[in-house]
Amino acid sequence: MHQKELRIALVCYGGVSLAVYMHGVTKELWKTLQASRTFWAGDSAPGGTTAVYLKLLRRLEQAGNLRLRVLCDIVAGASAGGINSIFLAQAIHSGQSLEPLTQLWLEVADVDELLDPEARPWSAHTKFWAQPLVSYLLRRPGNAVSASVAPETRQEVREKLSRLIRSRWFEPPFSGIGFSRLLYRALSSMAETSGPGLLPQRHPIDLFVTATDFKGHLETLRLHSPELVLESEHRLTFGFRARSGAAELAALPELVMAARSTASFPGAFPPLQLEEIDLLVSENAIEWPGRDAFLKRIMPEHVARGDLDSVSLIDGSVLVNAPFADAMRVLRSRPATREIDRRFVYIDPAPDRVGADLRRDKRPPGFFTTIFGSLSSIPREQPIRDNLEALEEESREMATLRAIVLALRPEIEETVSSLFGHTLFLDRPNPKRLAAWRARAQQAAFDQAGFAYHGYVQVKFTGVVTMLARLVHEAAPSLGVSSAAPIMERLYSHLSDHGIDRMQPLRGGTSPGMAAFFRLHDITFRIRRLRLLARRVTQEWRLDGDVDESQRDAAREAIYGALALYIEAEAVSFLGPDFTELAQGVFEDPGALLDHIANRRGLLQIDTQVDQILAEMLSSMPSGLRKRLLLAYLGYPFYDTVTLPLLRGEGLDEFDPIRVDRISPEDCHAIRQGPMLRGSEFYNFGAFFSRAYRENDYLWGRLHGAERMIELIASALEGEHALDERELDQFRKAAFLAVLDEEQGRLNADPGLVGSLRSEVLRRV
Repeated sequence: MHQKELRIALVCYGGVSLAVYMHGVTKELWKTLQASRTFWAGDSAPGGTTAVYLKLLRRLEQAGNLRLRVLCDIVAGASAGGINSIFLAQAIHSGQSLEPLTQLWLEVADVDELLDPEARPWSAHTKFWAQPLVSYLLRRPGNAVSASVAPETRQEVREKLSRLIRSRWFEPPFSGIGFSRLLYRALSSMAETSGPGLLPQRHPIDLFVTATDFKGHLETLRLHSPELVLESEHRLTFGFRARSGAAELAALPELVMAARSTASFPGAFPPLQLEEIDLLVSENAIEWPGRDAFLKRIMPEHVARGDLDSVSLIDGSVLVNAPFADAMRVLRSRPATREIDRRFVYIDPAPDRVGADLRRDKRPPGFFTTIFGSLSSIPREQPIRDNLEALEEESREMATLRAIVLALRPEIEETVSSLFGHTLFLDRPNPKRLAAWRARAQQAAFDQAGFAYHGYVQVKFTGVVTMLARLVHEAAPSLGVSSAAPIMERLYSHLSDHGIDRMQPLRGGTSPGMAAFFRLHDITFRIRRLRLLARRVTQEWRLDGDVDESQRDAAREAIYGALALYIEAEAVSFLGPDFTELAQGVFEDPGALLDHIANRRGLLQIDTQVDQILAEMLSSMPSGLRKRLLLAYLGYPFYDTVTLPLLRGEGLDEFDPIRVDRISPEDCHAIRQGPMLRGSEFYNFGAFFSRAYRENDYLWGRLHGAERMIELIASALEGEHALDERELDQFRKAAFLAVLDEEQGRLNADPGLVGSLRSEVLRRV
């Protein structure tokens, strides 16, 4: 059985009230992940759309001999999309339910609910003198309500908008602490639900939520002249990482702070200040022992300057509406246990909304249109072309490198075979032999590579020093340097003083000093070697009839058990409580720092453990599988000599191209073509004025999410085994009807909504 993982990195745009639609989409992704977990665990079949996705996964197993696992291990979002991202990541990590977020969007995402009690007009006579003005604004010919709101909802919108306009002026009408309380209540309700997590044990999940630091902080830039300048930086990212099985993704106050910050729409909510979260913690008697460490990690510059109390955070989409960059950055640290089909999926509920409106008007923009557009609309609607082009370029690189490795393989295997002779594969490997064989293969790679090996060693050396400098930079933000570059230069200087110079010739073999340095510190080489071994087991031999899946699974389990020892040692936390103090003194005593890292990691001791694991694994294998693994393992120095310089010193964990999928109303036509969403009315605020609009958009989000989830799953099966469109239509229809059955009793604001959509599904699909 061919095994594959469909790994999703999800990016949720900001979209004001269209976040309700996005929640419907993310709910179907959540249900897809539940189906995948059920499929692999062999649990009893669930109901609703989860059962449809489970049936599709089983169909892929039957049609294409493909056992597919669907994971979502990277989630990023901005503005109201950031709220969806936080709740989804929490549900994936903990196994908790997303239903509390559904209740939040449907019941309290309304202007009447969000109004600050102190800002409400207490009677119809409040600001009575403003009534004529309000009436004129809302009812004059060509007014915004008449122009952008459906006739049947205009009265409701006018009434709520009247209360909003007559609330306090020149201050945000919505309550900041009230919003934080709502978010905390929803997250607390999630915590009362339970279920198995949706990721494999110890698999990482990364969550990124953008905010905007309104006042900004100063960052140091290093130039040629002047040497140092200060620049104001306003971008701020809340980043969270946890491994499946850990107690929590993050403390609830941290998640609330991220959600409240990213969705602080300018003018509607007051900027978030830390005292608001502290008040929430006090009101609910929450324990938050990691408060100081969290703030130091998220806002190190403000902590260092002691001005946390004055920090003001506003909507994340002001500067970063589509946070692809953070999600792309963590791709290099993902574990892999089988073949991977990596997808970047982004939800865009209103593509080109602003541009389309502007282009329809042939007149040049007026004075106020230009000003307000440049200040608000245009920055939020910047395209993601640069991000997608970067992904495409990286995918091309990965494909090229895979082709290079495949092309090198016959020659490298022949070289290794001739180097060790035939007796190697007849003996039972043991730890001592593995260590000796590795050293011999490393020397042979140097001897045969010639001048190319010199460049490889310098790239490798630079990569190790860069890794060490980043560790120091992460552990000691109080150093006050804007990047790891000054730390790298100090480490280079120290190593050069001790005879390890990145520019020295490698006379007669690798310099003894540099060779010792690699043995003590080059953890990334060891990780790359084991990952090649795992990829070889998974990808290269799936068509070989003499190796069954149980043997490959046993090999993978051993390889990843060995790999875990190195990955654990990579983290800053592994280096102990003393490391921060040593990192702060890197400019004065880098030697003590390097000695501490070497002693704490103990790579030579880990090597011995890994040799034992691999020797036991190889000894229990059939001779054909053992030979292939030994050829790959001992041949790795030859592969690395060629590929590492091409990667510019960066190893790749996911060695496959990345594909990008969009989910948008413009891409989903199985039920209807044309306008569907109501939240897009009144400048994308429409759903905040009407529960009927929220129910409509939430339901369409689920339907579109179901349509695209089925297409995503089915796309993992390609070529002659791919399912035909007629069969996929049956899965779509089953999913649509399951959604409508699930929501029949809840969505009642428009009594005809579910029934009319059911008729459309039965008629068109």
